Amino acid sequence: MIQVQDVRVDSSSRRVWRGADEIVLSRKEFELLHILIRHAGEIVSRNDLMREVWGATFWTSSKTIDVHLGWLRRKLGDDSRHPRLITTVRGEGLRFETAVPADLTGSA
Repeated sequence: MIQVQDVRVDSSSRRVWRGADEIVLSRKEFELLHILIRHAGEIVSRNDLMREVWGATFWTSSKTIDVHLGWLRRKLGDDSRHPRLITTVRGEGLRFETAVPADLTGSA
């Protein structure tokens, strides 16, 4: 079991919870979340995500990741305009935050 912030992932049963609520994810959504949460606090490149989640050794379209990320954020209740769980690091990739980003906590 992996837990970061209030998200728990059980890789053996492929189940996910946010707080006390179980979140039902598609296979690709689960794989995307699992990779990001396993590397919480680290930036995971889009190339790595395409290779690990979709098995692609070639670049297809960033829309594939964006669409699945949108669905995943929505299911987790993570505001895409001000994400607290999965943030986009422009030009580098995605990161599952180990804590709410400082600029979103209201502190300066």
